[in-house]
Amino acid sequence: MLYKYIDNPDILWDDKYLESVVVNQEEYIMNFKEIKPNELVKNPFTMIGREWLLITAEKAGKTNTMTASWGGVGVMWGKNVAMIVIRPQRYTKEYIDSSDTLSLSVLDESYRKTYNYLGSVSGRDEDKISKSKLTVAYEGDTPYFEEADTVLVCRKLYAQAQNPECFIDPDIDGKWYPGKDYHTMYILEIEKVLTK
Repeated sequence: MLYKYIDNPDILWDDKYLESVVVNQEEYIMNFKEIKPNELVKNPFTMIGREWLLITAEKAGKTNTMTASWGGVGVMWGKNVAMIVIRPQRYTKEYIDSSDTLSLSVLDESYRKTYNYLGSVSGRDEDKISKSKLTVAYEGDTPYFEEADTVLVCRKLYAQAQNPECFIDPDIDGKWYPGKDYHTMYILEIEKVLTK
């Protein structure tokens, strides 16, 4: 059995205990395992709409992230894909547009305040990842967060700015786009799914 010290060298914890203990907001990080997209057991409506996502990309050696609660997963062009939408004023959009890959990280409910913070502060104004105390890890060149319980590592396939003339339901435009800041929709091939 493997033993580790956590926070207090006078206390010895075994691995089974470490899988559930949280000390000083630092969780014992279990190794991720890679699964196929069709093995993902999380409900996508819960994962995206209730748990939320961190959309993360890198540009010129710097990582930025944003919180998202809109998107989807499915099959397009014979590939397993995720779909995200980003408004033009979001700083993270610059990172996504500059990179071929990005990640979608899902953290558990204990990170709700972190989600709220990362969704309300711009990386233009401060180093919000550092302040969030999340740990950036990489799958190849793609950044993601070690604290996540699920990570989709994605490659961009398609991007298109929404056209207000294409709304079949005209109420959507008035309700969600009073400032006319239409999203860009990205379709992403899911290259890897990492889970704990």
